Amino acid sequence: MSEHDPEFREEFEEGIQEDLDEPPLFKVLLHNDDYTTMEFVVEILEKVFHKTPSEATQIMLHVHRNGVGLCGVYPGEVAETKVEMVHHLARKNGFPLKCSMEKA
Repeated sequence: MSEHDPEFREEFEEGIQEDLDEPPLFKVLLHNDDYTTMEFVVEILEKVFHKTPSEATQIMLHVHRNGVGLCGVYPGEVAETKVEMVHHLARKNGFPLKCSMEKA
């Protein structure tokens, strides 16, 4: 079969499509604690998760009231990086803020 054969092209394109599956997605969650300030949580949401001040405030209040809140859904490596960034910034500022990820 040559590369100009329509059947070859169709099989080839189907094979590529199968190889290009989307990576698994993960939810990134913030957890409430008794020490991290609400202002710091809003700042994290704005800087790390690129939320608007209004969105950040809504998420922070949800975390405060419910114990946990969704920051976003990302591919695995991006989610891991965001969790690490939150933990780094929290420790640097003296807060025990916990962030986690779980399969979406």
